Amino acid sequence: MKKLTYLLAAAAVLAACNGNKGYTVTGTVEGASDGDTVYLKKVEGRQLVSLDSAVISNGTFTFKGVQDTAANRYITYAAQDKEPLKMDFFLENGKINVSLTRNNDSATGTPNNDAYQAVRSQLNGLNAQINAIYESVSTDTTLTQEQREAKGQEIEALQDKSISILKDAIKQNITNAVGIHLLKQNFYYMDVEDLDPLMPQIPAAYDNDETIAKIKANVEKMKATAVGQKFTDFEMQTPDGQNVKLSDYVGKGKVVLVDFWASWCGPCRREMPNLVEAYKQYKNKNFEIVGVSLDQNGDAWKAAIEQLNITWPQMSDLKYWNCEGAQLYAVSSIPHTVLIDGEGTIIARGLHGEDLQKKLAEVLK
Repeated sequence: MKKLTYLLAAAAVLAACNGNKGYTVTGTVEGASDGDTVYLKKVEGRQLVSLDSAVISNGTFTFKGVQDTAANRYITYAAQDKEPLKMDFFLENGKINVSLTRNNDSATGTPNNDAYQAVRSQLNGLNAQINAIYESVSTDTTLTQEQREAKGQEIEALQDKSISILKDAIKQNITNAVGIHLLKQNFYYMDVEDLDPLMPQIPAAYDNDETIAKIKANVEKMKATAVGQKFTDFEMQTPDGQNVKLSDYVGKGKVVLVDFWASWCGPCRREMPNLVEAYKQYKNKNFEIVGVSLDQNGDAWKAAIEQLNITWPQMSDLKYWNCEGAQLYAVSSIPHTVLIDGEGTIIARGLHGEDLQKKLAEVLK
């Protein structure tokens, strides 16, 4: 009897401790009905995997449990004949209040969620503006081409503002789960000046995180190929199968623009007329372009070269994102350009459109 009493007392203490340390997620879902099911999920690879479920009762749902460390998780809702909804938040011990909606999700009540919500609220506001502009462009048939271009510029400005908000949030939260999550999701928007100061601040708990390790390695590559550094050489093949090195073109007196692109990349194809114009204007003024393709299919690569009127040298190893040149130059999105002077020193990176034209006019005057 004494043993049973002792076990009951120990269980009560454990339950009390778990209650104090655990989480309670309470929320509402826009458009949901009592009896509908909400799921708590995590990301595994490219899939969302269910961890728990809760039935909506009296308009709310509740999840309870214990979480060792704060982790990014999803709440999803999908009922028959109703719009599916999902949002991410940070599952951590404490009382978390969730509102799952079409346009203005929120999760608050714990430190990481409050920090994440501050970012989400700003981005939701900008996304609403962007969506409104998209809708006006798609529905207003009276808009002139100039007006459409102006609205496109408005969208780009709002997207740039969104990226700026994300960068600031990463810097402010780099020592916690929010900053690490945002960094892993958005590092490709950041250059070496943004990233390098953040690396020493990342908590040791993330030393074995695969994505963080990749980012740290990329930062070192970015530093090695940053503006002011000598170019890094690599060897690939031309469309007709001949081996060629970047050094066959770079460091021989000409200003060289290295263009990382691919036939499957829509933004690359849209940018190509700008490069065609630049090549036409400067090819006889000590200027060369070298295309580095991240294609996998040689026929698609060759077809795009012809379709896009590309007349400058091309090389590729047909390894997609494992392209050796892209790896060496820490290229995480395309199109991406690297401008190198006649002595082989990198003088600019990531220039496109009007910015590229201005830089070429400056160095090739």
